[in-house]
Amino acid sequence: MLELKDGFVLYHGSYCEVKEPDLAKCAKRKDFGQGFYLTTSKEQAESFLRTSIAKAIATGTIEEGQKFGYISTFEFKLSENLETHIFENADVDWLHCIAAHRKKKMFIEVEREMAKYDIIVGKIADDATNATLTAYLAGAFGTAGDKVADDFCIRQLLPNKLKDQYCFKTEAAIECLKFVKGEKIWLK
Repeated sequence: MLELKDGFVLYHGSYCEVKEPDLAKCAKRKDFGQGFYLTTSKEQAESFLRTSIAKAIATGTIEEGQKFGYISTFEFKLSENLETHIFENADVDWLHCIAAHRKKKMFIEVEREMAKYDIIVGKIADDATNATLTAYLAGAFGTAGDKVADDFCIRQLLPNKLKDQYCFKTEAAIECLKFVKGEKIWLK
Protein backbone atom coordinates (compact mmCIF):
# COMPACT_ATOMS: atom_id res chain seq x y z
CA MET A 1 0.00 0.00 0.00
CA LEU A 2 1.32 3.41 -0.96
CA GLU A 3 1.16 6.08 1.71
CA LEU A 4 2.82 9.22 2.94
CA LYS A 5 3.22 9.67 6.66
CA ASP A 6 5.22 11.69 9.14
CA GLY A 7 8.81 10.49 9.47
CA PHE A 8 8.90 8.72 6.10
CA VAL A 9 12.43 8.39 4.71
CA LEU A 10 12.65 9.15 0.99
CA TYR A 11 15.59 9.00 -1.44
CA HIS A 12 16.56 11.05 -4.48
CA GLY A 13 19.22 9.93 -6.97
CA SER A 14 21.08 12.56 -8.97
CA TYR A 15 24.41 13.58 -10.49
CA CYS A 16 24.84 15.93 -7.50
CA GLU A 17 23.88 16.08 -3.85
CA VAL A 18 20.56 17.88 -3.38
CA LYS A 19 20.20 19.56 0.01
CA GLU A 20 17.60 22.13 -1.02
CA PRO A 21 15.36 21.05 -3.91
CA ASP A 22 14.65 23.78 -6.45
CA LEU A 23 11.42 23.27 -8.40
CA ALA A 24 12.62 25.64 -11.13
CA LYS A 25 15.37 23.14 -11.99
CA CYS A 26 12.94 20.20 -12.24
CA ALA A 27 11.97 18.93 -15.69
CA LYS A 28 8.40 19.61 -16.80
CA ARG A 29 7.23 16.52 -18.71
CA LYS A 30 7.74 13.80 -16.09
CA ASP A 31 5.20 11.14 -14.98
CA PHE A 32 3.33 13.37 -12.52
CA GLY A 33 4.46 16.69 -13.99
CA GLN A 34 7.14 19.10 -12.89
CA GLY A 35 8.32 18.37 -9.38
CA PHE A 36 11.01 16.94 -7.15
CA TYR A 37 10.85 13.13 -7.34
CA LEU A 38 11.76 10.76 -4.54
CA THR A 39 11.21 7.08 -3.71
CA THR A 40 11.12 4.87 -0.62
CA SER A 41 13.55 2.52 -2.42
CA LYS A 42 17.22 3.42 -2.09
CA GLU A 43 17.94 0.89 -4.86
CA GLN A 44 15.49 2.67 -7.17
CA ALA A 45 17.16 6.02 -6.44
CA GLU A 46 20.55 4.46 -7.15
CA SER A 47 19.34 2.96 -10.43
CA PHE A 48 18.43 6.48 -11.60
CA LEU A 49 22.01 7.78 -11.19
CA ARG A 50 23.20 6.75 -14.69
CA THR A 51 20.22 8.49 -16.32
CA SER A 52 20.73 11.66 -14.28
CA ILE A 53 24.47 11.75 -15.05
CA ALA A 54 23.88 11.16 -18.78
CA LYS A 55 21.31 13.99 -18.94
CA ALA A 56 23.60 16.36 -17.00
CA ILE A 57 26.51 15.60 -19.37
CA ALA A 58 24.24 16.09 -22.43
CA THR A 59 23.11 19.51 -21.19
CA GLY A 60 26.64 20.59 -20.23
CA THR A 61 25.76 20.76 -16.54
CA ILE A 62 28.68 18.48 -15.63
CA GLU A 63 31.87 17.35 -17.34
CA GLU A 64 31.88 14.21 -19.44
CA GLY A 65 33.39 11.25 -17.64
CA GLN A 66 31.79 11.75 -14.21
CA LYS A 67 31.56 8.25 -12.73
CA PHE A 68 29.65 8.99 -9.54
CA GLY A 69 26.34 10.33 -8.37
CA TYR A 70 24.62 11.00 -5.06
CA ILE A 71 21.75 9.58 -3.08
CA SER A 72 20.19 12.41 -1.09
CA THR A 73 18.13 11.21 1.87
CA PHE A 74 15.17 13.18 3.20
CA GLU A 75 12.74 12.83 6.07
CA PHE A 76 9.15 13.86 5.44
CA LYS A 77 7.40 16.06 8.02
CA LEU A 78 3.64 15.89 7.55
CA SER A 79 1.72 19.14 7.06
CA GLU A 80 -2.05 19.31 7.34
CA ASN A 81 -2.22 21.93 4.60
CA LEU A 82 -1.03 19.74 1.73
CA GLU A 83 -3.27 18.33 -0.98
CA THR A 84 -2.03 14.82 -1.76
CA HIS A 85 -3.18 12.34 -4.39
CA ILE A 86 -2.14 8.69 -4.13
CA PHE A 87 -2.53 6.26 -7.01
CA GLU A 88 -2.83 2.97 -5.13
CA ASN A 89 -2.36 0.90 -8.29
CA ALA A 90 -0.95 1.19 -11.78
CA ASP A 91 -4.43 1.39 -13.30
CA VAL A 92 -6.16 3.40 -16.04
CA ASP A 93 -6.29 6.60 -13.95
CA TRP A 94 -2.55 6.30 -13.22
CA LEU A 95 -1.80 5.60 -16.89
CA HIS A 96 -3.82 8.60 -18.07
CA CYS A 97 -2.06 10.84 -15.52
CA ILE A 98 1.36 9.78 -16.82
CA ALA A 99 0.24 10.18 -20.44
CA ALA A 100 -1.18 13.64 -19.69
CA HIS A 101 2.09 14.81 -18.16
CA ARG A 102 4.45 13.19 -20.65
CA LYS A 103 2.65 14.28 -23.82
CA LYS A 104 1.25 17.79 -24.26
CA LYS A 105 -2.42 18.04 -25.13
CA MET A 106 -3.20 14.42 -24.22
CA PHE A 107 -5.79 14.02 -21.46
CA ILE A 108 -5.75 17.78 -20.81
CA GLU A 109 -8.53 17.49 -18.23
CA VAL A 110 -6.45 14.98 -16.24
CA GLU A 111 -3.42 17.28 -16.22
CA ARG A 112 -5.65 20.17 -15.12
CA GLU A 113 -7.16 18.07 -12.30
CA MET A 114 -3.73 16.93 -11.08
CA ALA A 115 -2.44 20.53 -10.95
CA LYS A 116 -4.32 21.11 -7.69
CA TYR A 117 -2.13 18.66 -5.75
CA ASP A 118 1.03 19.48 -3.80
CA ILE A 119 2.19 15.86 -3.82
CA ILE A 120 1.33 12.98 -6.16
CA VAL A 121 2.27 9.42 -5.21
CA GLY A 122 2.16 6.31 -7.36
CA LYS A 123 4.07 3.58 -9.11
CA ILE A 124 7.09 4.58 -11.16
CA ALA A 125 7.37 3.94 -14.85
CA ASP A 126 11.10 3.18 -14.94
CA ASP A 127 13.58 2.29 -17.71
CA ALA A 128 12.12 -1.23 -17.99
CA THR A 129 8.64 0.16 -18.69
CA ASN A 130 9.56 3.26 -20.68
CA ALA A 131 9.39 1.49 -24.07
CA THR A 132 5.84 0.30 -23.30
CA LEU A 133 4.71 3.81 -22.31
CA THR A 134 6.36 5.33 -25.39
CA ALA A 135 4.55 2.81 -27.61
CA TYR A 136 1.26 3.59 -25.85
CA LEU A 137 1.70 7.35 -26.35
CA ALA A 138 2.56 6.78 -30.02
CA GLY A 139 -0.64 4.78 -30.55
CA ALA A 140 1.00 1.38 -31.06
CA PHE A 141 -1.69 -0.36 -28.98
CA GLY A 142 -4.56 1.67 -30.42
CA THR A 143 -5.80 5.12 -29.46
CA ALA A 144 -4.63 6.18 -26.00
CA GLY A 145 -7.71 6.35 -23.82
CA ASP A 146 -9.52 3.49 -25.53
CA LYS A 147 -10.21 0.60 -23.15
CA VAL A 148 -8.40 -1.99 -25.32
CA ALA A 149 -5.23 0.15 -25.62
CA ASP A 150 -5.30 1.09 -21.92
CA ASP A 151 -5.82 -2.51 -20.74
CA PHE A 152 -3.11 -3.87 -23.03
CA CYS A 153 -0.59 -1.24 -21.88
CA ILE A 154 -1.27 -1.86 -18.19
CA ARG A 155 -0.88 -5.64 -18.64
CA GLN A 156 2.51 -5.06 -20.31
CA LEU A 157 3.76 -2.88 -17.45
CA LEU A 158 3.63 -5.61 -14.79
CA PRO A 159 2.15 -3.13 -12.27
CA ASN A 160 2.77 -5.32 -9.22
CA LYS A 161 6.54 -5.14 -9.73
CA LEU A 162 6.82 -1.38 -10.17
CA LYS A 163 8.52 0.68 -7.46
CA ASP A 164 7.07 3.89 -6.04
CA GLN A 165 7.62 7.56 -6.73
CA TYR A 166 6.68 10.65 -4.75
CA CYS A 167 6.41 13.89 -6.71
CA PHE A 168 6.67 17.07 -4.62
CA LYS A 169 5.13 19.71 -6.88
CA THR A 170 4.89 22.88 -4.77
CA GLU A 171 7.05 24.94 -2.43
CA ALA A 172 4.70 23.99 0.43
CA ALA A 173 5.44 20.32 -0.28
CA ILE A 174 9.21 20.93 -0.55
CA GLU A 175 9.15 22.64 2.87
CA CYS A 176 8.03 19.31 4.37
CA LEU A 177 11.30 17.66 3.35
CA LYS A 178 14.22 17.72 5.78
CA PHE A 179 17.60 16.87 4.27
CA VAL A 180 19.24 14.09 6.30
CA LYS A 181 22.39 13.18 4.37
CA GLY A 182 24.01 12.79 0.98
CA GLU A 183 25.93 9.69 -0.05
CA LYS A 184 28.40 9.62 -2.92
CA ILE A 185 27.90 6.50 -5.06
CA TRP A 186 30.55 5.35 -7.55
CA LEU A 187 29.20 3.71 -10.69
CA LYS A 188 30.41 0.25 -11.58
